[in-house]
Amino acid sequence: MNIKNVGRIKKQKPLIIPLFIPHAGCPHQCAFCNQKVIAGQKAGKISLKAVRRQIDQFLTYPSGKRETVQISFYGGNFLGLEPESIRALLDEACRFIEKGKAESIRFSTRPDTISRETLKLISSYPIRTVELGVQSMDDRVLEQARRGHTALDTKNALLLLKETPYDIGLQIMTGLPGDNEASTLLTAQKLAEFSPAFVRIYPALVLKDSLLARWYETGKFHPLTLDEAIHRVKTLYLFFQERAIPVIRMGLQASDTLEADQNVLAGPYHPAFGHLVLSSIYLDKASELLKKNPGLTGTATFCVRLQNISRMRGQNNRNIKILKKRFRLDSIDVIPDDGMAADDIRLAEREPL
Repeated sequence: MNIKNVGRIKKQKPLIIPLFIPHAGCPHQCAFCNQKVIAGQKAGKISLKAVRRQIDQFLTYPSGKRETVQISFYGGNFLGLEPESIRALLDEACRFIEKGKAESIRFSTRPDTISRETLKLISSYPIRTVELGVQSMDDRVLEQARRGHTALDTKNALLLLKETPYDIGLQIMTGLPGDNEASTLLTAQKLAEFSPAFVRIYPALVLKDSLLARWYETGKFHPLTLDEAIHRVKTLYLFFQERAIPVIRMGLQASDTLEADQNVLAGPYHPAFGHLVLSSIYLDKASELLKKNPGLTGTATFCVRLQNISRMRGQNNRNIKILKKRFRLDSIDVIPDDGMAADDIRLAEREPL
């Protein structure tokens, strides 16, 4: 199939059609992994018939003003598949691109599958985005997590990918065995040097039937608490934000399978984890503003963009309650001001009495 990178023509945020290949192509069983729980499917290859059916089904869903459609292979180690399987899946996706129903392809893969040979294999296909499951740049953490690759493998993969036209996404996991705040921040610092197109950040969860589950049950592993995970991921989010690197997801996507009884045995799972992180950031910003206005009494009124009102208020008005108690205020109002910068916040000026 010789369609050269047509996905590079358009840069709008795409509608992503996810096709899961749980654990397919993975040479190792990582300590934290259970793709059956994450993806809601049994581990193994996906048939071409299933690919066609799932894409057709997804294209029937209303999607608003979608500009581009991207067919995506997730949940496994895409470039770890046999070459004929890689070609077959890409060829199937290309049939939809040839018909004008999609524009490009993306996939996730392990760093140790990126080589000149695998990149040559996919070079004639309309691939726009490659996501690397990095998890950590600390070799000690990678070893304890049973990843089967090193930080040097990731560095070499990124050097090769930077020679391609692909958008590079990176997946980081914090709270793994042997990990700490310093290790996680070091990972972020090393990865930021490569200026990725985006980052996903996941706190480690104890999933049923994973090696972490066994370690947790025997007291060998202790996951982060929800508050610890929020704090750590917030630090990473702000680090990447300062460098204009988008963080497109924080925490695993909520699903019926993930939320089923006993699938998540322990750890900082929350269906709105990303919202909790952003709310914590707004709480910090609001606190700083109030500290700079120590004479403020009665009612404080904050201005944010309309889409950020819920983040400013916090889940179940948590931020409002904390701020009222912390600064001894009678009430706090939050009003929209869409003339402000995207993540900005300010105290409204009081009218003179």
